[in-house]
Amino acid sequence: MNTINDTISGLELAQIGWVVPDIHAAVKFLEGALGITGFPAPQHVRAQDLNMTYHGKVVAADWLTTQTYNGGTFIELVQPLSGQSMFHDYLAQHPAGGTQHLAFRLPVSGFEQITNDLRQQGYAVISEVDHPIARMAFFDTYRTLGVVTEIMGITPEGWKAIEQMKG
Repeated sequence: MNTINDTISGLELAQIGWVVPDIHAAVKFLEGALGITGFPAPQHVRAQDLNMTYHGKVVAADWLTTQTYNGGTFIELVQPLSGQSMFHDYLAQHPAGGTQHLAFRLPVSGFEQITNDLRQQGYAVISEVDHPIARMAFFDTYRTLGVVTEIMGITPEGWKAIEQMKG
């Protein structure tokens, strides 16, 4: 049986996801102190609009999010607002915020194999999204890696969107 390291070793690190208590303060710091620019205005996202599951069920939750492309990796910021999600859970446990997930991507054709492999290794799915640009599964790898592991199966439309976001 593969280990998580075997499973994700061939995937591309695509994104670092930070959960923060104040998205505007986080953007200001990243831009001013670290020179990481290009964050668009935060968007209001509702889990229900994405049909995003939380422990197998779509529940009411919303947050602000923004992301930029920097040095080969997307940097995503998430500020939970209301409801229940893995982002809300993280901020409840870490009120100052922090790195909550690392996302690895591959073509959507390989998504099922990778996610099934992680399930067989005993990693529980916290959330899932089936979006036109990507299928996403967030695995509870806190004990193994200290963060959630997101697997992103990118669709052909998704690869085009990625190139536009990089631009």
